[in-house]
Amino acid sequence: MTTHPAPTVHDVLHAEPGQDRHFAVCALGGTYRTLAEARRFTATTLGEWGIHASVVSDATLVVSELVSNALRHAAPARTATDTATEGPAADVPCVAWLALAHEDSGVLCAVSDSSRTAPALAPPDPCADSGRGLWIVDRISESWGWTPPDALGKTVWAQLPASGPAGE
Repeated sequence: MTTHPAPTVHDVLHAEPGQDRHFAVCALGGTYRTLAEARRFTATTLGEWGIHASVVSDATLVVSELVSNALRHAAPARTATDTATEGPAADVPCVAWLALAHEDSGVLCAVSDSSRTAPALAPPDPCADSGRGLWIVDRISESWGWTPPDALGKTVWAQLPASGPAGE
């Protein structure tokens, strides 16, 4: 697995002229219901593109982890008057963007958010309730990384193979 910043998400996938390409984007709201919506968007979109079921499953898990991180680290926090005890504020219409791209070389999953903090891969703590997201992304994807954070935030991306396991 490769982890590194990339100048832009466009630098991750390189298409040759004439290749079959697809692109889809989805605005992500500010609630944890957003996770289910992102998973559904990913599974439906990749399924419609004819991506192998095992890749769809892996991409859905990767997207879930990337979106969870965006909601946890970039979404505006709830105020003391909010009824829920944790998570992002519900009244924020769009806290992040999910983009999916496919070409012959692979499937790219990218989540853009307003956080100016670069992601950090740390060894998972077996006793912790959280902190395994990027570790999972690292193990499942062919490569992953992020764009350098700037005033608008950053994009964290992961690339998966376009086809399923060998022989399928």
